[in-house]
Amino acid sequence: MARQKGIIKLQGQMGGVSFYKSQQDGFLAREKGGVDAARIQNDPNFQRTRENGAEFGRAGAAGKLLRTSLRGLLLNIADSRMTSRLTAEMVKVIQADATNARGQRNVIDGEAELLEGFEFNDNAKFFSTFFAPFTPTIDRATGTLKVDVPAYIPGNMIGAPQGATHFKLTAAGAEVDFEGGVYVMNMASTAEIVLGQQNEAAVSLSNAVTPASVHPLFIAFGIEFFQQVNGAFYPLKNGLYNALALVKIDGGA
Repeated sequence: MARQKGIIKLQGQMGGVSFYKSQQDGFLAREKGGVDAARIQNDPNFQRTRENGAEFGRAGAAGKLLRTSLRGLLLNIADSRMTSRLTAEMVKVIQADATNARGQRNVIDGEAELLEGFEFNDNAKFFSTFFAPFTPTIDRATGTLKVDVPAYIPGNMIGAPQGATHFKLTAAGAEVDFEGGVYVMNMASTAEIVLGQQNEAAVSLSNAVTPASVHPLFIAFGIEFFQQVNGAFYPLKNGLYNALALVKIDGGA
């Protein structure tokens, strides 16, 4: 692809060249090409292409469902490339399926645990922002997903962006049925906490999903930053510095 230059920016097709606008990279142009769709769907030589396409589509759908289950937290995160990054990781989960044939592999028979550590905001990574120790635990029998944080000093354990005066911690527990396309999610948050040298008491953020569920269970843990002005709390930079990560996963039966 090539970046468009000049005063007039084009969109559409002309002379075998496609002109379009990318949200991240601006106005671009690329030569139209590729194989006829009917040939890809029917030609035996493209069997692998069809298999890869089926699994990529399955990965995209799984990523969308996981994002939807955590939408309450992701609304406060600013990362325009997060969707494509998560889809790429979902492809790895599906490729780890050692049960089904190529083209039929899926998330359920794959390794959902490979998503553990995934950062939803590449601009502000959770593990590079929150340095206090914490323990995420999943009790599948009771359906309890929680994060325990022992006492800590915010000023020493949080890499806060300039301008932030307060923060809050949020943990979400999600039960995701990738085959049925449904989920159960609950989240718990602290109140706004001053970014200072005070000793903060230990906190436990607990969420409940279906007891004895057979579906994959996820714990997401994040931090949001605020600036206090005249007693009101304002999100800092529209979520640019907010961080969220998958800190514990149990892939289920």
